[in-house]
Amino acid sequence: MEHRPRNVLVTGGAGFIGCNFVRHLLATDPEIRIVNLDLLTYAGSPENLRDLPDPTRHTFVQGDICDRPLVDRLLREHTVDTVAHFAAESHVDRSITGPAAFVQTNLVGTFTLLEAARAAWLNGKSNACRFHHISTDEVYGTLQRDDPPFTETTPYAPNSPYSASKAGSDHLVRAYFHTYGLPVVTTNCSNNYGPFQHDEKFIPTVIRSCLLQKPIPVYGDGSNIRDWLYVEDHCRGIDTVIRNGRPGETYNIGGCNEWANLAIVKRICTLLDQCRPHHAPHDRLISFVTDRPGHDWRYAIDAAKMARELDWRPLETFDTGIAKTVDWYLERHATDPAWGDMMADG
Repeated sequence: MEHRPRNVLVTGGAGFIGCNFVRHLLATDPEIRIVNLDLLTYAGSPENLRDLPDPTRHTFVQGDICDRPLVDRLLREHTVDTVAHFAAESHVDRSITGPAAFVQTNLVGTFTLLEAARAAWLNGKSNACRFHHISTDEVYGTLQRDDPPFTETTPYAPNSPYSASKAGSDHLVRAYFHTYGLPVVTTNCSNNYGPFQHDEKFIPTVIRSCLLQKPIPVYGDGSNIRDWLYVEDHCRGIDTVIRNGRPGETYNIGGCNEWANLAIVKRICTLLDQCRPHHAPHDRLISFVTDRPGHDWRYAIDAAKMARELDWRPLETFDTGIAKTVDWYLERHATDPAWGDMMADG
């Protein structure tokens, strides 16, 4: 049975993927109203919510997903029928130096939301509601060069505090379906890129370094491989799963775009050589740095279930998506030249 979201609580909706999802829903479904709950930590910004499509259908609330009374009130006052749970601590390097915040947000926060949804919905009309949990391919661990991509049945083997905390939250969501009958769906995605991504992430760091003519840091020898998913494709996939996914199921959303980190750096350098030429090629800025602890070598997603059951496929190739991404950051730099300088020490 198709689920028709009408009053949606988006957690972490001022962050990278969350704000793109808010924009997607407002632009594609005129009947949806959104309550956006975000604590506005370093990863979320009100600037990401400027110029929304039809902002009258969007309500922003600054608050913590671990605040149970607040979550209860929002579910009740806004008659929430759908939770899209993006809020998470997600930076692997930060999880290595400060894991406590990841356990608190990713595990305790998810638990708080599940308990609030269970209390609000399990009163005889749960079929009209949906709890969508957004997770990551990092819960599956790492792959070698010839290993098949991750599927929905790949055993969990997280290797960082971040991925371990996300794995724990995935298991909680599954348990609330099997134990209480809470109508949940989970998606595990590959690496996202595109507009509004936080500046400390890999692709924005490469672009910013080129614009500032500063060294481009590359871990190890740059051979680590990721599957890259353009954020708008991801948002379409999440929307599809919310509406048509089977309760209790997990769906892997991937970009079908495996690239080594060094190849991505060189591709961005080539694009900037063409549109922002300097006195020498940008790839001269590449600087190899000490690899981080527990750095997974390869991630790859098998999105066949999404295609087979829900008729979803990515629309962007990496070449088209990265060109759009570079253009967006160049436009941002043109309208706010201080962007690069402000983030240079971040």
